[in-house]
Amino acid sequence: MAGDKDPLSQLKDLNHLKNQLEEIQRRVEDEVSVGIPQGGSLLGSPFLKGFLAGYVVAKLRSSAILGVVLGTMTGIFAAQSYQVPNIEQTVKDYLNNLKKGPK
Repeated sequence: MAGDKDPLSQLKDLNHLKNQLEEIQRRVEDEVSVGIPQGGSLLGSPFLKGFLAGYVVAKLRSSAILGVVLGTMTGIFAAQSYQVPNIEQTVKDYLNNLKKGPK
């Protein structure tokens, strides 16, 4: 129990916990600065959304390279300027609804 430890070991434990919390905070800040949303993954990143938009534009155009570049730029602009839905969460919700079936 906590009452069994001497004050010095309790301080060491608190310091260790503080260091762990600071490390977790640094990792979260790094992920946010890179563009990965909290609780998300690469599927929720603006880069992937832009790439998917580029792929769709490439399929609609005859010039695939130009389409990918143009679509990627458009997707990146849209992801940064507008509230684009999280693709990963949307797909997970859709699949969960399919598993549950009709009500």
